[in-house]
Order: sequence, then C-alpha cells, then structure tokens
Amino acid sequence: MACFLVPAGEAIVTTVVQKVVERREKKVGGEKAKKTGLTWSRRLSWLNKLLWGGTILLALEHMWHGEFVPWPPFLTAMGNPAEVSLMLKEMAIFGGAMAAAVTAVWGIMILVVELKSRAAMPKVKESPASGGA
Repeated sequence: MACFLVPAGEAIVTTVVQKVVERREKKVGGEKAKKTGLTWSRRLSWLNKLLWGGTILLALEHMWHGEFVPWPPFLTAMGNPAEVSLMLKEMAIFGGAMAAAVTAVWGIMILVVELKSRAAMPKVKESPASGGA
C-alpha cells in the first residue's frame, strides 16, 4: 500500500546528506579522492540513485494496482480508517526491509570498490630510518 514511502524517506535524507558532503568536499578537498576519484558524495549518489529508482518503480506499481492515486488522500488505505494500521504495518515490515536491503547492497558495493581501489594503488615501501649503525 505505502511501502515505497520508507525508501523515499531514506532517499530524501541521503540526498540532503550528499549535498552537505559535496559542499564540505569542495571546501576541504580530499587527497584520497584525488587519487581514486571516488568521493563520498559520489558514493552517496549511488545510494540515492538506487533508492530513488526503487521508489519511483514501487510508486508506479502501486499506482498500477490502484493503491496509490494522484488525488487526495493519495493512498487508498487512508480512505478507510480500518486499513491504516495495516498500511503502517506494511510500511514497517516491507518498506523497512526494502530500504535495509538497498542500503546493504550499496554497502557491499562500497566495500568492493574500496578493496579494488586499495589493490590498484601502488604499494609504498617504507625505507628504514637512516640512522647511525
């Protein structure tokens, strides 16, 4: 009924966080980001694309099934007070699971990118301190 609202809420929060991180990165500049080209704002943009894409597809699917309409109250479950608790339960269970799954997939993506970028970076060998013998 309204499970797409949970990933949409997460997408709104992460979009704001991404904009804040972008501003900070522009002010400070990242040494590591210059080497790899992967800033945290770019990584957050991946999460945002996953969340917004899923939200749009879910909203269209709910609209197709008549659970979401383009006129108030928008969610057909809101028209019947008996269905509101069912809608909230669905949002908590299914919407929460979808948002968590998308975030977990993004976390795995970040882990893979980190591991690959570390493997691709040339390893710098530390030379022993040149001191007296």
